[in-house]
Amino acid sequence: MTAPDWQGQVDRPTRITLLRHGQTPLSVDRRYSGHGDPALTELGRSQAAAAAQRLGARDQIDVIVSSPLARARATAQAVADVVGLPVQVHDGLIETDFGAWEGLTFREAAARDPELHRRWLGDLEAAPPGGESFAAVGARLAATKRELLAQYPGARILAVSHVTPIKTMLRDALGVGPELLFRLHLDLASLSIAEYYPDGGAVVKLVNDTGHLS
Repeated sequence: MTAPDWQGQVDRPTRITLLRHGQTPLSVDRRYSGHGDPALTELGRSQAAAAAQRLGARDQIDVIVSSPLARARATAQAVADVVGLPVQVHDGLIETDFGAWEGLTFREAAARDPELHRRWLGDLEAAPPGGESFAAVGARLAATKRELLAQYPGARILAVSHVTPIKTMLRDALGVGPELLFRLHLDLASLSIAEYYPDGGAVVKLVNDTGHLS
């Protein structure tokens, strides 16, 4: 029988390791990068390779799933090449659709739509013009989590995604309010880990780990 953990759990959890993609030209300039599809920069490819070596050396992975966007798929493929697994694309892991703010900096978006941008920073229901609200992202990620847990119970899943989806998954696992979305920083190519138990319990074991990049 498996010894219980500190929460008394004895069943094996499903582990979701959340990897943010590497650097792109838009992230260099700190521009909103949602459904646009920039490729990784040379540094971004190096970051993906470093994450792949870290994961291949230390963490056993059973499944790799990725956002459909090129920056995430390239990061996922770097890991896949090391651990010998295929990359399965999951549309639910895609970044927020920033609509008309795509490619703009924070200041540019704030200047374009000052009242909406100010409200968007604290209101989950607010959405960029033609874009997606954080509430909609939350509903999408909740469905994605349910699908992954149902399809791969007890597995060690690597999910390669973006800032908002990863924050949303961590917020869900922690059971905390929307403040986390606005206060948590996630670096490029960082690793976070959430574990989900069969009885519905969850625990976050790692957040924004970039030790492999140093």
